[in-house]
Amino acid sequence: MEKPVLIYCYDAYCGWCYGFSPVIKKIAAAFAAQADTEVLSGGMILTDTPRHIGATATYIQQAYKRVEEYTGIQFGSDYLWHIHHPEESDWYPSSEKPSIALCIFKEYFPQLQVELAAALQYALHYEGRDLCDDEAYRPLLQQYGINENEFYSKLKNLIYKEQAYYEFECCRQLQVKAFPAVLLRVSDVKFHLLAQGYMHYEALAAAVTQALRHV
Repeated sequence: MEKPVLIYCYDAYCGWCYGFSPVIKKIAAAFAAQADTEVLSGGMILTDTPRHIGATATYIQQAYKRVEEYTGIQFGSDYLWHIHHPEESDWYPSSEKPSIALCIFKEYFPQLQVELAAALQYALHYEGRDLCDDEAYRPLLQQYGINENEFYSKLKNLIYKEQAYYEFECCRQLQVKAFPAVLLRVSDVKFHLLAQGYMHYEALAAAVTQALRHV
């Protein structure tokens, strides 16, 4: 029988997903012998006309504190500068480019999907890198030994953009309405929803264990 797959639906710009990164990394490692883990980007911020960070900064100024208190994650000062000084920021958040980048990263390292998604979130939420700027990815390319010219060529290739939008559609088909979300796929037509929204490790581990018993 085909090995079950834990599907992690996330978005690079989702603060709760950033807080969830340590949890899903621990889950993927704990259940590696019983299930593979795949990451799908959800396309949380997609607009024909990009909106400036000022449109959501006031909300984020309060929301990030809740994420820190509940998850124990820390947002970096370089990221928070943009949140507290939106009038000086040049950010226009969009989920498209980091989703395309993740598709490329997954092609290189399919076994490191959770780690790579977490690395993208750390680059944004802690280091304050603008994921809509091509240069934001250069440190990750160096860290993982990815050829820079090859990566940037792929970043402009429509094939990877189509892959990203296919992932957005998959999340919609799976009826994911909040990020982060975790599902267990046991067949092409059978999925168990295990988490929709942040969940602590112990609760999610129990849910995964229970679902695997019925595979």
